Amino acid sequence: MNGRFFCPCVNCCNATRLELDVIREHLLCDGFLKNYTHWIWHGENVDIQSVSVETQTQTFTQEIDMDDRLEEMLRDVDPESFKRAHMYETICNDLEKPLYPNCTKFTRLSAILRLFNLKARNGWSDKSFTELLELLKEMLPEGNTLPNRNYEAKKVLCPMGLEYKKIHACPNDCMLYHGEFEGLHQCPRCGLSRYKKKQDDSDYDVSTKGPPAKVLWYLSIVPRLKRLFANADEAKLMRWHEDERKRDGSLRHPADCLQWKKIDSMFPNFGKEPRNVRLGLATDGMNPFGNLSIKHSSWPVLLTIYNLPLWLCMKRKYLMLSMMISGPRQPQTTLMFI
Repeated sequence: MNGRFFCPCVNCCNATRLELDVIREHLLCDGFLKNYTHWIWHGENVDIQSVSVETQTQTFTQEIDMDDRLEEMLRDVDPESFKRAHMYETICNDLEKPLYPNCTKFTRLSAILRLFNLKARNGWSDKSFTELLELLKEMLPEGNTLPNRNYEAKKVLCPMGLEYKKIHACPNDCMLYHGEFEGLHQCPRCGLSRYKKKQDDSDYDVSTKGPPAKVLWYLSIVPRLKRLFANADEAKLMRWHEDERKRDGSLRHPADCLQWKKIDSMFPNFGKEPRNVRLGLATDGMNPFGNLSIKHSSWPVLLTIYNLPLWLCMKRKYLMLSMMISGPRQPQTTLMFI
């Protein structure tokens, strides 16, 4: 496309289109992606019946928008970690099960991934997505395996680590209704209700349940860290700062800085364990609607893994979205770091 091709080096992982000269430089310096034996991103056809589960996942999801990285997520999952979590068989069944009898183009898993991709890109509500699934299930031939509810579709994706948790927040960003405050219905600091107030409800009771006034979306990082350590190659990279970092007094890596050494001195037991994870937090407001005339600020909270080599720390594959603080206005510091 326009003289650019997917780069199969170990860093780009067929996720970025580059010019041939740049690709050649990457391959000479970094080397080929190890498991990339079927060149499906460069025009090679693959016989689905004779390939492994990992390659099937690549084939079935290759039509998904590259920017969403869903096919990369599936490709990097270690089957052994799924076996330990008793989810491997479920994933394999959904991967191999046709969407309807004699269907050769879509499987149950690939169809759900494509539909969720559209849901995310177009901002469909859970209710509208459920209505779409119900309609599609009626339109498809008898015996189709498409779920007819948004909840059932999400259960298919949850084994891959796509689950999230909604945490209610005070409208004034005073607190999160989490932990010891989870049962409260009113902010103890400002007195505002946890729930939205109906415009026609003059006798509003703060203890009445309803839609939350403000929500924080939390994506647990523990399953993603477990997945990294479950893969032998990734686990080795997570110890790079201790095992392979050059120590000559120069400042090349966050592990060389004074702040890192100060934390090690304050918590010596933590510092002695090379598998302990060091994370950097970054956040900034963004307008999700792409319209400068709309004053809306949503705040994603990203985590960077500092254990990794310098050339991997800021790669999209290793950046973890841990929270999404929805607008319309920016959160206060007390909410962001509680």
